[in-house]
Amino acid sequence: MSRIKPMGVVLSVNVGRPLLKLWRGRPTSTAIFKTPVEGRIMARREGLEGDQQSDRSVHGGPDKAVYVYPSEHYDAWRAELPGVELPWGAFGENLSISGGWREDGIRIGDRFRIGDAEFEVSQPRLPCFKLNLRFDRPDMVKRMLSSGRFGFYFRVRSEGKIGAGDAVARIGRSDWDLTISEAARAMAIDKEDGDLIRRAADVEALPDDWRAEFRGRLDRMGGTGAP
Repeated sequence: MSRIKPMGVVLSVNVGRPLLKLWRGRPTSTAIFKTPVEGRIMARREGLEGDQQSDRSVHGGPDKAVYVYPSEHYDAWRAELPGVELPWGAFGENLSISGGWREDGIRIGDRFRIGDAEFEVSQPRLPCFKLNLRFDRPDMVKRMLSSGRFGFYFRVRSEGKIGAGDAVARIGRSDWDLTISEAARAMAIDKEDGDLIRRAADVEALPDDWRAEFRGRLDRMGGTGAP
């Protein structure tokens, strides 16, 4: 264990509960408003202690237990959104981490240790309209998708307590060669890239519904990756 070199630090652990907010004149339940917590809390299979989701059909669960966002992205957003207040947790993340992590350098299935818990990268975060709601502007989903600053989700492989100041150490490389960026491209951007979709469909560390979506696309392409 002592030979594992930490590659980053947890700057903030953030949780939230569902709130009613107005979006386009209608009350909408959302838990995207996260705030930092003090001390150490449990990371469990279904998520962090004290964190909740407003719609469990699309948020939370074992494959989306913990949402992680690199702190370096905040610098880029501050340049892009001058005057916008960006406290830790602003993008709805549970863990704000330093270390220079990039979506094109992290693979689906990579494994990490933080505090007493162990995690596995499961999928990119693909933003929904609630990111627009969080920032009260209609273009945030488009901005995040075009920027590639998605962040990513962890599965909790071994439950344990975590807290701000804990080291972030990658303890294992994935058995599959598919980065967070490539998985996001396959799902939401390059939807007809047969070669990429075929690679993604073979990644067992992706959630079952993602792999089913990719297999369905390949079937519609005739199984060859060509439309």
